[in-house]
Amino acid sequence: MKMLIKPVLFLTLAAFIATAAIAAEGGNPRKGKHLFKKTCKTCHSSGDEAGEFTPMSKIQSQWDRFFDKKDHDEKAWKDISEQDLKDIQQFLFDHAADSPQPQTCG
Repeated sequence: MKMLIKPVLFLTLAAFIATAAIAAEGGNPRKGKHLFKKTCKTCHSSGDEAGEFTPMSKIQSQWDRFFDKKDHDEKAWKDISEQDLKDIQQFLFDHAADSPQPQTCG
């Protein structure tokens, strides 16, 4: 039984690390947090017409799908570079509801 636990633990850890790396390869979450506050929170804060969004609004896979599909009004993203979008995506992924460090971005 003990011999089975180590491989399962290793595979679980490897899968977690691989999932985190997939999110937004090349994204900088610290820069992403700043960009999210600067560009996204202007429309997505409490009481705004666009509705409140925080990293905890979605789970990691939902954030990845959101960015993969570019599921947002194109006008809002037209002035944001691909690298800035990767940074924002990485920040949101790293602090999603199901992440080890969920965050509201207060």
